[in-house]
Amino acid sequence: MHLGLSQHMRMSQQMRLAPRMIQSMEILQLPIMALKERIEQELIENPLLEEPAIENDGPGTIEPVEPSDGPVVEKPVEQKELLVDSNDNNKDDFERLTEMSPDEWPDDDYSYSPRVSSNRMDEEGDRAHDAIANLVERPESIQTHLLEQFRYFTCSIEIREFAEFLIQNLDGNGRMPSPLEEIVQVYESTGGRPIALDDAQRTLSLIQKLDPPGVGARDLKECFLLQIGPTTPLRDVLVTLITSHLEDLAENRLPLIERKTGYDIELIKEAREELQNLNPWPGRDFQSVSAPSVTPDLFIEQNASGKYVVRLEDEYTPRLNISRKYQQLLANGQADQQTKDYIKRKIESARWLIESIEQRYNTLKRVAQAIVDHQTAFLEHGPEAIVPLKMQQIADVVGVHVTTVSRAVDDKYVQTPRGIFALKRFFGGGTTTTGGEEVAWDIIRIKLKEIIAAEDKNRPLSDDDLVKELAKYGYELARRTITKYRKALKIPSSRQRRAY
Repeated sequence: MHLGLSQHMRMSQQMRLAPRMIQSMEILQLPIMALKERIEQELIENPLLEEPAIENDGPGTIEPVEPSDGPVVEKPVEQKELLVDSNDNNKDDFERLTEMSPDEWPDDDYSYSPRVSSNRMDEEGDRAHDAIANLVERPESIQTHLLEQFRYFTCSIEIREFAEFLIQNLDGNGRMPSPLEEIVQVYESTGGRPIALDDAQRTLSLIQKLDPPGVGARDLKECFLLQIGPTTPLRDVLVTLITSHLEDLAENRLPLIERKTGYDIELIKEAREELQNLNPWPGRDFQSVSAPSVTPDLFIEQNASGKYVVRLEDEYTPRLNISRKYQQLLANGQADQQTKDYIKRKIESARWLIESIEQRYNTLKRVAQAIVDHQTAFLEHGPEAIVPLKMQQIADVVGVHVTTVSRAVDDKYVQTPRGIFALKRFFGGGTTTTGGEEVAWDIIRIKLKEIIAAEDKNRPLSDDDLVKELAKYGYELARRTITKYRKALKIPSSRQRRAY
């Protein structure tokens, strides 16, 4: 089947525009500091791209020249004009591309990773420097910690190799991920030396002697028991409770434990306090890392009329121009063909970047303003006033595909009069009351926690009671809805919350 000429031309145009659209989507998704890094790298890679000596009015301009044998270079464009893509096909292509999965994106020469340096001469040196600089800051893994200790044991090569396999396969909590018999089978099937089950058990026992106490356990009970030593207070009581009544303790069934064990309530409470000193996740301490600092992309301020308006942060994004020197070289016809081709490619690449940044500016600002307009009550009264909001609603207001909204808000933060929030924080589902009113999940969460925090712990509120209490605030919800939300908040049942 032959394609018509016009259809063939449209397909060819789409294929040519695809790399540009991919770059626009990538730039849109970058948070402010990653965008800064991207621009700095482009300035290194593209000699035709430069920061103007004197700050101009827009994020980017393109100087007018009359090239004798090169691409037509656009005249300077005001920022407002740049916010609307002058090529309708280009805009449509951008929206179509947002509906494609990354696997469907075509290969192109303009892909870029902001975390990968292209300075090949210094790459190896930088990598070595980074590795040395990060040695102290990088948290030690539980596996590294245990392997370092195990090397001091004197044992056979079979046990040592199996121990290394076991340690490397502990989960993030420091526990055994599967029964020992299954691990032995996997070990041998992947080329490990054959090992008898008794030797495997002996290996595990050695690992369970390592620090922190509780590592190598097969379940929670064994994890606790491994942490109890001869000098542990209430040792015998703890062993009994852990071995036979751990679930009863979790369910706060103290009278039942009293009847079955003969221990009085006060002794059980003392043992429970000692149990709380044990660590159910001995491996987690080795996974902690410091939280990265957040740089807002946007600022929300009130104007003179009291309306909340969005301003984009531009402190970290330099203004960009295309070098007049290279444009003039192209226009004068003094360059050979190879140089001309190089300049043309670099001019096109620079134009794509400038326009992609403009597209990001426009899309992000429009999306953020639509969100702010919808969540004004949140800004005025706090999280308890948030209303349900879906990305599709914002997409409809802005006139873009929902995936464009998703990319625009991804990993972006906004400075508001109430503090810094992730832009995604303004989205959220809700539930419908029995009266048909839609209430945000955040509001129900806040009220549930307030009500339960203020309850009488000797007579905690059942889920039916919580339904009645919420109704006093105007939130009439079904009991099953309350139960679902309570469990999502990891709030125990009324029986578990009862104080004896």
